[in-house]
Amino acid sequence: MASGMLGLLTMLVGLASFVCFIIVLIKQFKTAGVVHGIIGIITCGIWTLIWGWMNANNLGIRNIMLIWTLLFVLYWILIITTGGFAFSYGMNPTGVTP
Repeated sequence: MASGMLGLLTMLVGLASFVCFIIVLIKQFKTAGVVHGIIGIITCGIWTLIWGWMNANNLGIRNIMLIWTLLFVLYWILIITTGGFAFSYGMNPTGVTP
């Protein structure tokens, strides 16, 4: 039961992080151009996160960047602690076969 709730929390945090990514990516396309936006998509958001912090004060997105960074860190903590990597490689960390 607890792992199911943590899994749900992980998905919700990931979804909220994705929403922040889309908001900053739209700003990136509008401000920096298509090339920066495409690089942001190709790098799975890492470039968009860096670019967002570099331009947070100029674009007035500092609060979004703070929220996104906290969600990003929380997401990876949840993935690591709940064994999310084990499921992606076909392993069952509980040792119980379904």
